[in-house]
Amino acid sequence: MSLSDRLTEDLKQAMKSRDQLRMDVIRMVKAAVLNKEFELKRDLDDAEMSRVMTTLVKQRRESVEQFEKAQRTELAAKERKEIEIIESYLPKPLSPHEIEAIVVAVVAETGSRTQKDMGVVMKAVMARLAEQSVDGKQISNLVKSKLS
Repeated sequence: MSLSDRLTEDLKQAMKSRDQLRMDVIRMVKAAVLNKEFELKRDLDDAEMSRVMTTLVKQRRESVEQFEKAQRTELAAKERKEIEIIESYLPKPLSPHEIEAIVVAVVAETGSRTQKDMGVVMKAVMARLAEQSVDGKQISNLVKSKLS
């Protein structure tokens, strides 16, 4: 079952069970995917849909941070629940050890040694992790530590 079909089925289930939060989150995800499809003028595959959802998760995490700074715990809790729902549709994230192994392998393959080679390494690492939901900032920090 494709990710799009799964979202549609889960939306139907959420409507039947009157789960308002899940309905809202799924509708938000579907809207974001539809916007991206409109922007690209084509249907998205599952990997591209995952990238859209990863962006939504990142936005929610930033919101949680801001709400906690403003001491709005109820809004932060709502955002965390939304993150959990969105992440249930994403592939299982790689462990830090697996990511590090990929970075080390790419650094060795490209023969990179200095910070000047960071762009080459980042491009290759992100290409390998295209199907995964990863944080680019985390990858960047890891690459920097391996190239110093």
